Amino acid sequence: MTAGYEDNPLLKPSPLPRFSAITPSDLKGAVEKSVQKCTDVIKRVCAEHAQDPTWDNTIAPIEEADDAFSRVWGTISHLNNVRNTKQFREAYMQCLPAVSAYSSWVGQYRPLYEIYKKIADSDSFGLLTQAQQVAVKNALRDFVLTGVNLNEQDKKRFAVIDQRLSELSTSFANNVLDSTQCYALNITDEQDLSGIPEGARAAAAKAAEKRNLKGWAFTLDLASYVPFITYADKRELREKIYKAFCVRASELCTRPSEWDNGPVIEEILKLRHEQARLLGFDNYASYSLVTKMAKDPKEVLNFLYELADKSIAQGRREYRELEDFAKSQGIDELKSWDISYYSEKLRRERYSVDSEALREYFPVSQVMRGLFECAHRIYGVSFRPHLGVDVWDPQVRFYDICDEYGSTIGSFYVDLYAREGKQGGAWMDECLTRRYRSDGTLQLPVAYVECNFRPPRDKEEALLTHDDVVTLFHEFGHALNQLLTRVDIPDVSGINGVPWDAVELPSQFNENFAWQAQALGFISKNVNTGAPLGEDMIERLMRARNFEAAMMMLRQLEFAIFDMRLHAEYDPQKGGRVMEILREVQKRVRVTPVYENDRFPDSFSHIFAGGYAAGYYSYKWAEVLSADAFGRFLEEGIFSKKAGASFRDNILAVGGSRDEMKSFIAFRGRKPQIEALLVQSGIKESK
Repeated sequence: MTAGYEDNPLLKPSPLPRFSAITPSDLKGAVEKSVQKCTDVIKRVCAEHAQDPTWDNTIAPIEEADDAFSRVWGTISHLNNVRNTKQFREAYMQCLPAVSAYSSWVGQYRPLYEIYKKIADSDSFGLLTQAQQVAVKNALRDFVLTGVNLNEQDKKRFAVIDQRLSELSTSFANNVLDSTQCYALNITDEQDLSGIPEGARAAAAKAAEKRNLKGWAFTLDLASYVPFITYADKRELREKIYKAFCVRASELCTRPSEWDNGPVIEEILKLRHEQARLLGFDNYASYSLVTKMAKDPKEVLNFLYELADKSIAQGRREYRELEDFAKSQGIDELKSWDISYYSEKLRRERYSVDSEALREYFPVSQVMRGLFECAHRIYGVSFRPHLGVDVWDPQVRFYDICDEYGSTIGSFYVDLYAREGKQGGAWMDECLTRRYRSDGTLQLPVAYVECNFRPPRDKEEALLTHDDVVTLFHEFGHALNQLLTRVDIPDVSGINGVPWDAVELPSQFNENFAWQAQALGFISKNVNTGAPLGEDMIERLMRARNFEAAMMMLRQLEFAIFDMRLHAEYDPQKGGRVMEILREVQKRVRVTPVYENDRFPDSFSHIFAGGYAAGYYSYKWAEVLSADAFGRFLEEGIFSKKAGASFRDNILAVGGSRDEMKSFIAFRGRKPQIEALLVQSGIKESK
């Protein structure tokens, strides 16, 4: 039964979402009402101002209604990712048709398209701000990409595809979540825990207790799986959990009749291709790249293959070294489930760096202080906890970010730990976008920062690995892009309107500070002694940064090339050829062994349930930008206020309101150079 509108917490005026008050019964009514309001506003302004449209009399009121809708649907989508229950999921799925139908309708509503065209063609267009002009141009582009110029029959088909794709991506994500969380490797003999760090054992004991099992339960959540596959001495158990991880959400998983994503992928690829063809594109990859910096699939593949060619020789050397090391440990044939285990052993032997042992230097409170201190030194901002804010889980924290004068310029939620019902991985998303409301007041940006670290034990403080620290810096880099914006046009404010292959620039750039000796001195603090990491350990950690860097580079290139080829080469007569293309890519760029039953595509949420379809290359594309951008800080000083102000002004503050290449050149003084990434990664080309 749908809650009454007057009692619906999603619709009641509130500065921030009232997460704890929202129930599954609130969802459908809130979505229907907010969609109806947007529809009514669009129809009204189009009828009243068809002949005299301006920003103020048409776009501004639509923007106001759209913000109200975004508050409702954004909150619902967020809760679906972080508090996913059977009842909430069902209610969420019931909302998808209305949301998809509205999105298709507004994207194809000809009167609104004509209004945008009139504004763009008017003599007063040049009087609009740069951000407003870019927003109008982007809107006109997006109208075309959503089928405004199609005939009525094709418009209807486009809308049907949109709705179905929305359902399929949600099903894909749910299948991955369910398949991941259903599995547990139950260990009852303590000897089988040999090699596994104490913290991971304690978390496994708690997981077993929660599942009413004896002993220890290791799951496929990364916070549990990674320590096991990296440290467990018992090879047959590593093999067992590795194989379970590889077949998640596939025809080989625990419940293939419920969770197999193979048919989901085939339908997604088929519908994406059909949608692209309706708009006149050869394939979905070409369609996807219209809104990105790269111009066509060939340019992307050339870029990726160039990186692969420059990395492959070193990658092969790194793998031979690993094989030789494993043989010295009594392993004649290195298997896929051995890679992480022996890589960690070799890293420890070569650099005396133990990832798990370093946890005691990274208690979460100190890492957060260090994270904030870095941002303060670079951008002059400060942070303060904001208490009393309603959250979706007791461990979520909320902070304000303040400018150099102490005035609040934005806020953000931090949700660090893995738990049942939360999607895996790490991400940042927007809660509110900076904009001026109709009453003239400024709405400040609010962001979500989501990770899946190992939860704290009992009343003890959570301890992070250095990899966790890097992940947190990455997601916080995204958040800074959202929070430090000076643009108040929502469509191009913060992360909005930024080309997808540039959106990772701020995040990957921010990772660099977690590797700098000057920063590690205040990011780290031993939980027992209070001492930071010593100079010797910092030096070893920094030398270990590029351990097996070429192997890791090739692994990411494998994903990116696979994604681009999958979408560029789709043929309705042949189907997706998913595993065929994957094996071809692996043969070309992979240097480590391939497990024959690996069904990695079935859990590749980035491209089938996220925004990275024909766009996974963005990580490497933006990594070139970020490595080159950070080069300026290495030249001028990593906490250079001049470089920090320039990065903020030219990259973070402008969001999508300016061409990204122009923004980069304004900061760096030239175009980016691919060599910067190779140097940063320690990859040397063979002569």
